[in-house]
Amino acid sequence: MSEWLVLATAMVLVCALVFAFTALRHRRVSPDEDTSETPNVIEYMTMMVGVVYAIVLGLAIAGVWEARGAAEDSVRREAQALYEVSQRADVYPAAVRDRIRGEVDAYVAHTVAVDWPKLTAGDTASAEGGELLAKLRSDVTHQSPTTELQAQAYQPLLDHIATADDARHSRVQSDESTLPDVVWFGLLTGGVVTIGLIFTLQIRRSSRELLLAGMFTALIVFLLFLVWSFDAPYGREGIDSASPFQELFPRAAAMAAKA
Repeated sequence: MSEWLVLATAMVLVCALVFAFTALRHRRVSPDEDTSETPNVIEYMTMMVGVVYAIVLGLAIAGVWEARGAAEDSVRREAQALYEVSQRADVYPAAVRDRIRGEVDAYVAHTVAVDWPKLTAGDTASAEGGELLAKLRSDVTHQSPTTELQAQAYQPLLDHIATADDARHSRVQSDESTLPDVVWFGLLTGGVVTIGLIFTLQIRRSSRELLLAGMFTALIVFLLFLVWSFDAPYGREGIDSASPFQELFPRAAAMAAKA
């Protein structure tokens, strides 16, 4: 299901629930109920709960945004390091160069075609990616330089492979949800309480009050949707987050698309 469809469905359902509860309350209210004034303590408590919840929600959004940014940075470092390996291999003889570039392409194709669907689905990346990278490292390590130019490129090649390996470990370790279950429980409960407090202000069925209640409810749902969406560092569908690999290795990305 598309994330936008999830958002639209959640907004419609929650707003409809608020409107239905308002209509039900209006039908059951006592004819002599005084709605002209609201006790000051209720207004104060409603304001305080709203402020506290806004702070917590803002911190949650900032936390998942930072985690997604760190995940995207790991992907860029991994792709760029592998690209440098592919380019610097040009100093080796054609057979060695083609073998190294073929191993890089195989790793990228596997990452995009196999690992990324697992990451977006919340599963653990396969061990085959690590094996392919280890094979690349071993091949470069055992390739003895025969010229001065190869000797100068040898250590940087190993450094870039080490950078790619480190970035891969960071990517694999950051594929899980950023927020623990207890935080989600607090966010959802706080949202229900915050929306429910509008009924303590004796909301009526006037078009103005219903419009404001609907807008407030939709805002809360939208912010919770942002937290849910960003809580998946690599997204919840598609492989858009693998764009650094696709841009730097178009041939390997094409191989992955056909796989």
